[in-house]
Amino acid sequence: MYSTKSTTAWAEVDEQGRLVLPPEMAARYGIQPGTKVRLDEDSNFVRMHRPVTHLTKVYIEPTVACNLDCITCFRNAWDQPLGRMSDQTFERILAGLKELSPLPHVYFGGIGEPLFHPKTIEWVKRVKDLGVEKVELITNGTTLTEKKARELIDSGLDVLWVSIDGASPETYSDVRLGAELPVIVNNLKRFANMRRASHYPRPEIGIAFVAMKRNIADLPQVIKLGKSLKAKYFSVSNVQPATDNMQDDRLYTGTIHNIAYMQAPNLPRLSLPKMDFNHLTSAALIETFNSQLNISYAGNNWGGANDTCNFVESGTMSIAWTGDISPCWPLMHTHTSYLHGKQRLSRKHIIGSVNERSLSELWLDPDYVAYRERLHNFAFAPCAFCGGCELSETNEEDCLANTTFPVCGGCLWAQGIIQCP
Repeated sequence: MYSTKSTTAWAEVDEQGRLVLPPEMAARYGIQPGTKVRLDEDSNFVRMHRPVTHLTKVYIEPTVACNLDCITCFRNAWDQPLGRMSDQTFERILAGLKELSPLPHVYFGGIGEPLFHPKTIEWVKRVKDLGVEKVELITNGTTLTEKKARELIDSGLDVLWVSIDGASPETYSDVRLGAELPVIVNNLKRFANMRRASHYPRPEIGIAFVAMKRNIADLPQVIKLGKSLKAKYFSVSNVQPATDNMQDDRLYTGTIHNIAYMQAPNLPRLSLPKMDFNHLTSAALIETFNSQLNISYAGNNWGGANDTCNFVESGTMSIAWTGDISPCWPLMHTHTSYLHGKQRLSRKHIIGSVNERSLSELWLDPDYVAYRERLHNFAFAPCAFCGGCELSETNEEDCLANTTFPVCGGCLWAQGIIQCP
């Protein structure tokens, strides 16, 4: 069983003045002799980043096919082939996982519906049989029949994520065209009740919600619904508009310009304490938040998510259904979206293929390691904040003379606006 509980550990300083980490912590974060570790200094502490050579999580996309036509999907604005992962490609992934130590976590998900692939549940079991500590899968829940529920439970799956973007049948079907909320809820209720009875039933359940103007009022009820279904995790993301008519649904048009989230020493700063969020405080806090000050809350800067690639920071790689390796989920497929009212083309970035090289060879490819180091430093133009020039309309190059593809200054994942479970 894995744990999300934070722990306190102690490092020691040896006679040469070197900081020595506990062996178990060094192993957990892939710190070996010669490993480079980035340190960020703050007023009272030093933050140590995970080495870019430490692989902790692998995203596997079984298919880009789906049984729904959601208004939020990138497939509404791309010209990419549809298909599903072959047995041969999965065998290459499995062989690559066997060679890794420690074994990374595995997440089944991508553009399509994972359970739309007939082999996905079998693959979950085979990955768990390797000894992988944590295996997750995301689904729209429409095909979660009693038979599939039993198979998922028996596979050893650790977390089942279900996308629910509305609390009423009307709101839900307005986003996920072709699906009915009562069917999803009944499927999840049955799944939750079928799990082995204990204080820690498995798989755990997570609810993923894509927030838009049309459904944000439903969020409290979605959380209430999830709690009634015994969900343990909730993940909320903004929508990234793939089409022009989805731009008006964004909830972050002002957020990307708000210096409350910026991190710069020359900005005026405001430190807020913890307090109740209620009818007495909400209006004042909203006005304060928009007062053009850099804000910290209970000692933590709200801009902590700025210019941070969580895919790289958390040591992940993404594998498309073709077997192609990408640094992150957003770069698995060429797609268009909208930034500052303009269409932006994000071209996919392929490191290599599992059909030609092993996972470890691909992960430690010098060019791939160098790319992750660039993401660590994030020395890209602030396209998400500015977005004024034509260079922000693609991920090819930027105005800071970054000409090595891809550039990530316009990535909303790196600004904490879009996030994956």
